[in-house]
Amino acid sequence: MAPAGRRRPLTQDTSSRHDPELRSAARHFGRRRFLTVTAAATALAFGTNLPARGAAGPGELDGARIPTDPFTLGVASGDPLPGSVVLWTRLAPAPYEPGGGLPGQYVAVEWEVSTDEFFALTVRRGTAVAFPEYNHSLHVEVEGLEAGRVYYYRFRTGAWISDTGRTRTAPATTAAVAKLTYAAVACQAYHDGYFTVHRHLAQDDVDVVLHLGDYLYEYAVDSVGGARNYTDRKLPDLYNRETKTLDDYRLRYALYKSDPDLRAAHAAHPFVVTWDDHETENNYAGAISENNEPEQEFLLRRAAAYRAHWENQPLRNAQMPNGPDAQLYRRFQWGNLAQFDVLDTRQYRSDQAYGDTLHAPGPETDDPARSITGAAQEKWLLDGWRASQSRWNVMAQQVCFSQRKFDLGAEARTSMDAWDGYRASRRRVLDGADSAGVENLVVMTGDVHVGYAFDIKEDFDDPASKTLGTEIVATSVASGKDGADRPGNWDTYHKANPHLRFYNGRRGYVRVALDRTKARADYRTVSAVTKPGASITTAASFVTEAGDPGLKPV
Repeated sequence: MAPAGRRRPLTQDTSSRHDPELRSAARHFGRRRFLTVTAAATALAFGTNLPARGAAGPGELDGARIPTDPFTLGVASGDPLPGSVVLWTRLAPAPYEPGGGLPGQYVAVEWEVSTDEFFALTVRRGTAVAFPEYNHSLHVEVEGLEAGRVYYYRFRTGAWISDTGRTRTAPATTAAVAKLTYAAVACQAYHDGYFTVHRHLAQDDVDVVLHLGDYLYEYAVDSVGGARNYTDRKLPDLYNRETKTLDDYRLRYALYKSDPDLRAAHAAHPFVVTWDDHETENNYAGAISENNEPEQEFLLRRAAAYRAHWENQPLRNAQMPNGPDAQLYRRFQWGNLAQFDVLDTRQYRSDQAYGDTLHAPGPETDDPARSITGAAQEKWLLDGWRASQSRWNVMAQQVCFSQRKFDLGAEARTSMDAWDGYRASRRRVLDGADSAGVENLVVMTGDVHVGYAFDIKEDFDDPASKTLGTEIVATSVASGKDGADRPGNWDTYHKANPHLRFYNGRRGYVRVALDRTKARADYRTVSAVTKPGASITTAASFVTEAGDPGLKPV
């Protein structure tokens, strides 16, 4: 085990971790002892002169000259506000090639929004520019829409027309909303199986989808797609390596977004996305890499990962990275029914305690100087709760919030990568919710590749203590392969964690229906992802009543 608070020593060769320009720049800033690593990585900008917003770029490529369909990665929408939504696409006629098969020229792309799927009643239209510096991605922030209604959208360049997407705006913040249905997904390792879960999600009737992280994985994908075991295609060798550079991350997003099931889910619903670790690197903490690499090297990698993430998600310009930094935490309202506080528990966290292993709680986990959110985000969260007028307060985040013991006995181990490794941080958040008068707290979680339902206790070691809220953990879309309804540690986990109400190891998603009196969670699971086409079922359903936290089976 590594010394407390330290990571494993670096055991792999990093000589080719970055392209020559980045390695040279890293050495340059190292020699100058660069005053802030963040400023250094920002200044690099990956050798790309980013265009000023609205600039004309290095010369136009007429869309009519693109010989094959450039909309191979589909369309997406996200971050719905009253009267506004973000529309996304990326031009990539050859998605598995660097640059997507387009030259370094900008492309003008028309977009339109309609109240009907046949575009007989177009209400907004315009032209956006797909710059090569942003990998020909588009983020159109459409304004002036009606609050709380469904719209359809599409893109066009030359003779090519994209798929039609369906989206919706949020209700007015003061609207007396009666109900809301949302889904939560996480952890979609391409190499572990098909995205069958997304196909079923696309056919479900939900208002919005929360993606809670691990949208992609940095690990190598072999020529047959890992567990997908393709016999009708061969993936390029460039995928059979871990993502390290900007091109690596861009290409990995192209692989994931070319999946037809994921494309269908994005086209059907607006998404609100946040990241966890694998969008960058497993179990990183702030500026500290999994293998304790030099900070300047890791921040260059983080900058590449963050930029590719923004380029490939329906995010607003406010979330555009500045080098290795990006403000991903943000807040959404669904009338006066629900407030969504979307967290980032990776970028600002203290290093994991006790060498980032499973470990019993100790002085480090209770150190008030350590944080999983960082001080600024924690203050933002608590201030938002104090100002909230919503019936339900939904905290959308990444890693298990409730205590989760892996063993029986006084020295039971917990995860140092989850909130159990930052118990003082969790205590401040729970005390802040209580001080703010938050009565109906729902924590949405991903990360662990299983479905859990927890009662959030005032004292997790005292089952009789007050219940403060509900945690709903979405299992993975594909990570962990097929899984099992009853994992081998099922009995131990239930005995060690009396506040655990449900535990299932299949793949799937969670559908949550909120109204004025209750929240209902349906755990939707599939029998397999290593073969396509599995049917879906509801493994369990629970209800928590407004004003009476605690889960009850339906």
